[in-house]
Amino acid sequence: MGKAMRQMPETTGRSQEEAGEARQSGVLDEATPPPWTGNDTGAGLLDAALRRENLLRAWKQVRANKGAAGVDGLDIDQTAALLRTSWPAIRDSLLKGTYRPQAVRRVMIPKPGGGERELGIPSVLDRLIQQALLQVLQPILDPTFSQHSYGFRPGRSAHDAVLAAQSFVQSGRRVVVDVDLEKFFDRVDHDILIDRLRKKIPDPGVIRLIRAYLSAGIIDGSVAVRRIRGTPQGGPLSPLLANVLLDEVDKELERRGHAFCRYADDCNVYVRSRRAGERVLALLRRLYGKLHLTVNETKSAVASVFGRKFLGYAFFVAAGRLVKRRVADKAIQTFKARIRELTRRVTGRSVKAVAERLRIFVRGWKAYFRLAQTPKVWRELDEWMRHRVRAIQLKQWKQRRTIFRELKTRGANLATAQRVAANAGSWWRNSGKLLNSVLTIKWADQIGLPRLA
Repeated sequence: MGKAMRQMPETTGRSQEEAGEARQSGVLDEATPPPWTGNDTGAGLLDAALRRENLLRAWKQVRANKGAAGVDGLDIDQTAALLRTSWPAIRDSLLKGTYRPQAVRRVMIPKPGGGERELGIPSVLDRLIQQALLQVLQPILDPTFSQHSYGFRPGRSAHDAVLAAQSFVQSGRRVVVDVDLEKFFDRVDHDILIDRLRKKIPDPGVIRLIRAYLSAGIIDGSVAVRRIRGTPQGGPLSPLLANVLLDEVDKELERRGHAFCRYADDCNVYVRSRRAGERVLALLRRLYGKLHLTVNETKSAVASVFGRKFLGYAFFVAAGRLVKRRVADKAIQTFKARIRELTRRVTGRSVKAVAERLRIFVRGWKAYFRLAQTPKVWRELDEWMRHRVRAIQLKQWKQRRTIFRELKTRGANLATAQRVAANAGSWWRNSGKLLNSVLTIKWADQIGLPRLA
């Protein structure tokens, strides 16, 4: 499991005697997990989840994910210290069915397109237990899911879903039934979910524990809110439970021979005519209705595939009637809004500091949208980003004399240096094409500005 996951790291420099004293006192290295104990001979799934090896894997994952403390205020290391003395009693309560999860802490985060998304942050202890359950349940449940489901599944990704959707469109299915579920994670019916789960997982201990997690309350500020439905995003188990519930709809679409892609609660069905699309939408309303889920009529539609987006991507037809991928307009707008935030000229940051902030954001954005087949768009966005950073550089030089001197030092001709210096204060206009030959792409590379193209 690696040095960080052993009971006592071998690299601390302690003597054997000192290490023994540390064990007795319960003081362990911060990266070391609690000393999991208990009988590993149980045959049930809950026993398997609580075995030492599985808990070590779960602890490693929880630590890697980092994340904030839950309602108990305990971070990773504080939870580890607690478990060194309390784990045997916690394990016993889990096996007896008397364990009660703590309430989750409600956090609202902004959505890229506006509005807010609710997250429920469990305590580190509950994240650990959920992760341990996930590692046991996923190998059992995942193989039973539809091949058209891509979200939160090992070996599958949003990119796979986009490529599958593109193949359906290329085959001639140019109409999409784009279905959005209204506040899906907030409206999951606990009884229906448990019923579907019980059919797949015949372990009463696991079912009882999952029911306890579903029923755990929410702390909003200082107010405790009882939860009778929903599985808030933020816990390791929520995505798997969502797939368990929605797989019923997937299987019915499969049975009817439909071409579709689902990523979490985002489902697109590809058909050849609007009439067929309307029939599919009516079917989905009925199927989701049986699960007590509601189709968001405002955001859902039967429309040309070329006017809709899927997971941030859109499609277009190139020469030769080949269907290609591009970044959806809304995603481009969101990207540019974020770049504007990171390149505001009032922050006082150096251009290198700005470039570093851009690098972190752009690297992740580029990795997600690497499937886009529009190199010209990348070049245009690169030019736009360089333009904004050049404006920051000019403003930091500020004085006409400084601007003139710096531009001359970088090889600008006399006329260009004089013209830019004379218009000091017009940062955006001066940092355009006039400076392309001075503050070049090479300059941008030297300060660490990232590239999309």
